Amino acid sequence: MVKDSSSPASLWFPYAQMRGMEAPHEVVRAEGTRLHLRDGRVLVDAIASWWSVIHGYNHPELNAALRSQLEEFAHVMLGGLVHAPAQRLADRLVALAPPGLGHVFFADSGSVGMEVAMKMAVQFWKNRGVSGKHAFLSLRHAYHGDTTGVMSLGDPVDGMHRLFSGYLARQHFVPPPEGMGAGRGAVRRSVDEALALLATALANYGPSIAAMACEPLMQAAGGFNFYPPAYLAEARRLCDRHEILLVCDEVATGFGRTGTLFACEQAGITPDIMVLGKGLSAGYLGLSATLATDRVFDAFLGEAHDKAFMHGPTFMGNALACSVGLASIDLFVREGYLTKIGRIEDILRQELLGLRSPKIRETRVLGACGVVEVHDRRALEGISEFAADRGVWLRPFDRVVYTMPAYVIDEASLRRICRTMRAWFERG
Repeated sequence: MVKDSSSPASLWFPYAQMRGMEAPHEVVRAEGTRLHLRDGRVLVDAIASWWSVIHGYNHPELNAALRSQLEEFAHVMLGGLVHAPAQRLADRLVALAPPGLGHVFFADSGSVGMEVAMKMAVQFWKNRGVSGKHAFLSLRHAYHGDTTGVMSLGDPVDGMHRLFSGYLARQHFVPPPEGMGAGRGAVRRSVDEALALLATALANYGPSIAAMACEPLMQAAGGFNFYPPAYLAEARRLCDRHEILLVCDEVATGFGRTGTLFACEQAGITPDIMVLGKGLSAGYLGLSATLATDRVFDAFLGEAHDKAFMHGPTFMGNALACSVGLASIDLFVREGYLTKIGRIEDILRQELLGLRSPKIRETRVLGACGVVEVHDRRALEGISEFAADRGVWLRPFDRVVYTMPAYVIDEASLRRICRTMRAWFERG
């Protein structure tokens, strides 16, 4: 059904052309991995509400955590006040994070968490008495959020924010390894090639660069490019050599999505700054955490007030969000989610890596993420309704159709998702 373009559109949808837009499916209830629609259909959610609902919908333990905190209070400011949920979650994240990330700054979305990281990096060098380090280096195909600062870290040629290129700060970009995913496809840029380009960029622009920002191992909304840990490990070494901070954006990759709790673990590195979101609060409430090392934190200590970190979101450390975050981590650890994610990866490999069609450029799998990339985005037109008619919710992105399901998904439902994807390409 197409929305009447003359009717008032009080609700403005993201990344959608509102004129003539098809009426979206109305969800009236969600349970586990199922979305219940007003028209009576029940869909298996293949993308966990943009990868955040890692425990599925309407989880009784997470619901209980929210209700319990709500009986105490929903929110108090962290300016001059503190509360137990924020302190406990900070302590828990420090205990889980790669060694050395000992300090946590909360915000209310992944985009803002990355804004915090950018400001932290710039002010770090200023506080250290180093002038001129205001620029950033990022990877092509990157996506780091929709707010103004982090839009500048997205690919200025092919990225979702290329429309704003004249308005945004100009940053430095290098191409990552490509075609290196755990799947079927030709290597288009090797690790050695990509590292040589990175080394050259850092040598040329290092004095002006505050930090290198990257999504470790998996570039998500920029096209789901996967690259190997060896690149990240050498990037860490090169950043150290050129006195540049390394920021790992684990908003999408954190909490198990690539097969380990944090993706940077697979490279054996600790970034200077790491940003978490999405799975941090299991899709219940907006929450992000920007973690920093002692070296970064110590640069903000001193007698002068201007050395303090100059950022303060109204809803940072929201008690409800922190409470559900703590309950989410408890579930993740107690229920052995990394084993569940390993099983998801096995099934995705079985179902997707053998898929062939003249329309397909490459299939790839990493952790709990399965991707089919096509040569022409028009090959995916209509796939959402095709899948919905078969009881699956898929939402393609550009030239990619993918699944990043909740970790509690059962085998039959996961195979149903994959076989719906296969059916789209195998139909006559």
